[in-house]
Amino acid sequence: MKNNFIHIPVLKKEVLELLNPLPNENFIDCTIGNGGHGLAILEAIKPKGKLLGIDLDEKNIEYLKMKIKNLKLEDRLILVNDSFANLKEIVKKENFKSVSGVLFDLGFSSWHLEKAARGFTFKKKEPLDMRYSYKNQLTAEKILNYWSLAEIEKILKEYGQEKFARKIAKLIVETRKDKMIKDTFQLVEIIKKAVPKWYCHRKIHCATKTFQALRIAVNNELENLREALPQALSILKIKGRMAIISFHSLEDKIVKDFFKENKGKIHLLTKKPILPSKEEIKNNPRSRSAKLRAIIKIRK
Repeated sequence: MKNNFIHIPVLKKEVLELLNPLPNENFIDCTIGNGGHGLAILEAIKPKGKLLGIDLDEKNIEYLKMKIKNLKLEDRLILVNDSFANLKEIVKKENFKSVSGVLFDLGFSSWHLEKAARGFTFKKKEPLDMRYSYKNQLTAEKILNYWSLAEIEKILKEYGQEKFARKIAKLIVETRKDKMIKDTFQLVEIIKKAVPKWYCHRKIHCATKTFQALRIAVNNELENLREALPQALSILKIKGRMAIISFHSLEDKIVKDFFKENKGKIHLLTKKPILPSKEEIKNNPRSRSAKLRAIIKIRK
């Protein structure tokens, strides 16, 4: 599979400092993507340290296998196409032991926006798919055309924190009576008609929150995170570290709440989240909303 697109890993230096990977340790990258963070960890844990790399998108796993073909990493890099919600199961199946660190980079990759053609971006005319994995039966198109007004409003409010959720949901339901909503540009037009004019002239595009909400709903992102965090903590050995990069307040709240609930078992490595520098934001504008939090496990 050809992929000439370069994905820039967010807060890479900071992630490596906090996780502190050392020679011969074992790590898990729960969202390995194009391998930006994972391969850097793998370099730090050589000669015998192993990395378990998980990704929900089969295309990412395919691409990474191609990328590392000539690097002779077969013995040290285990790649699994699955959801991190099944972390314990994956670890058991792969017999992956003595875990010194776990990383979650919750942002969807630049590749998804630029190359996937699955409707993640409102800037291009694409089908309203929004799935990370084609094994998933649910698409954004199904939600928009078959879910009830109340259900659509609920996800726009909860997952998108969209103040005009009701108006947008109503116009979606009215529009689909005449014709199916099939592509991103159709959806953007509906949103523009549903919201006040001033809302379309702000720094943040008026479709941003709706697209975020649909992506989260399609991929069950928040629930998967809630399921994965306790599994990750239980897998970590004592003095093992966990780092999580979140990209919106809903994810960050789940992470913060989880850390609070487990304060007897962990020590915070970040009292406040680490944010990207001005220079990083300049080089990679998509990093601007990233927040990095990390902990060390102190007891079972």
